[in-house]
Amino acid sequence: PMPSVAPAPSPEPSPPPVFTPPVPSAPLPQAETTEAAEPPPAATGAIDLNTASLAELNGLRGGGMIGRAIIAKRPYASPSDLLSKRVLSRATYERIKDQVTVR
Repeated sequence: PMPSVAPAPSPEPSPPPVFTPPVPSAPLPQAETTEAAEPPPAATGAIDLNTASLAELNGLRGGGMIGRAIIAKRPYASPSDLLSKRVLSRATYERIKDQVTVR
C-alpha cells in the first residue's frame, strides 16, 4: 500500500497580514481656533441660528452683540430670515452670513 504523504510544511509560514492604519506624522494644525471650550462646529464651520448659544452668536466675526436679537426671533427657516424678519441690517448680515446656517 502506498503511504499517505502529508503535504510538506512550508519552510517559513507566512505571517498573517497586519493592518496598520496610516498615522499622520504631526497633528493637523487647526485653521482657526475659536474658543477651545466650544465643541468644533459642523463641517461647514457655521453655527446653527436655531440652536446656537448667546455666546456663540455674539462671537460671530463682524456681528457684535447680536445674539439676543437672533434668539428672540427664532425659529429660522434659512439664514436669510435674519433679513426678512428684520433681525439684522444687510451690512451685518453680509458680514456673518458665511458663519451661520440652519439645520
